[in-house]
This record gives sequence, structure tokens and C-alpha cells, in this order.
Amino acid sequence: LLDIRDLKLSYGGISALKGINFHVNSKELVTLIGANGAGKTSTLKVIAGLLKPSAGSIHFSGMAIGGKPAYELAQHGIGLVPEGRGVFARMTILENLQMGAYLRQASDPTERITHDLDGVLELFPRLKERLNQLAGTLSGGEQQRVALARAFITQPEILFADEPTGNLDSNTGEKITELLFELNQENETTLILVTHDHHLADLCQRQLRLS
Repeated sequence: LLDIRDLKLSYGGISALKGINFHVNSKELVTLIGANGAGKTSTLKVIAGLLKPSAGSIHFSGMAIGGKPAYELAQHGIGLVPEGRGVFARMTILENLQMGAYLRQASDPTERITHDLDGVLELFPRLKERLNQLAGTLSGGEQQRVALARAFITQPEILFADEPTGNLDSNTGEKITELLFELNQENETTLILVTHDHHLADLCQRQLRLS
């Protein structure tokens, strides 16, 4: 599904990625591991279109996507839950989720989007109870749920999640882990995680080491 060859990224004169190579099969659940500064977050951002690679190739479902913008890649089924959650703090939970469905409005009927939104909210009942609350007033765990729900509503074929359980208490982290596995196993969504959570990493099918 995803094939990375000799991927490089430079910030000015600094090399952030020095030739990354890996592949991910459809429906896999894998994690990127490596020391701090190995480029795990940068790798996700380049693949998701938030950063442009300096060299190398990225192929998704046989299509070359290196350097394409994030909004275009989202239309092709690539989703990202960024580190730090990245919710729209001054927008309500509902408005955050509607932003996740924004690119679908041109192709999907409103009824289907509404049906999928209802389905996502069944996974996140605590969000359903407070749809009109501003996202910035939520706890860290609730904001993480918003970020995940917003990504789910895009219906990604492959989803990148950067530290999905980071800075959460163990109980909330376990619930987020369960949701990720449900997405992978029941929805058959391919997942690539960056995590310092050893329990979560050990549950993944493969660990891809960056060095």
C-alpha cells in the first residue's frame, strides 16, 4: 500500500531525514521507532503532505505522491492525527468534526456524511454528549478523542497517528488504544503510529526502525 524509497528532508542546511526506506502493507498496524531526533514525526509529515521531501520517492497504492499537498492527499485516503492533537480550539466539537468531512462535501451526499458522523459519535459517546462545547475547553484526553474522531470521519485508507496516547493517563490511553485497534481490525484501516508507549508499540504487528 505504501512504499518509501530513499526519502530525504532538509531544513536549510540540516538533514532531518537521511534516506528512509520502508513499506507498509494494506490493513497493517505498524509503529515507527527510533531515538529522539531520528525523524519519526518528520516522516509522517512528509508522507501526509505537510512537508516537501528533498529527495526520494513515496508511492501510495501505486501512485507517486511525494510533494503533493495535504488537502489533495486527504482526498486520496491519507489521514493524520498530529502530535499535540491540533484541534480547532475556538470551534465546537461538532464544528471540528464537520471540518474533517469538509473535503467529502463535493462528492458524498449529505445523508451519507450525517450517517458516518453518527457512526463516529457512537465510538465517542462522551463527545456526543457535548457537541456544542468549544474544543479548547476539553481535557487532554477529550481533545485526543476529537482529533481521532475528526480523522475517522475523513474515512482514510491509511491513518498516521503521532503520539496518540502521549500525555494521557493510563486509563484514557488504554481507551484510545482500543479505538485504534478497532479502527484497524473492524474498519480494516491501515495504521502507522509514532509512540513512546511501549505497550502500544508491542501490540503492533511490526516495528519499523528509523536511524
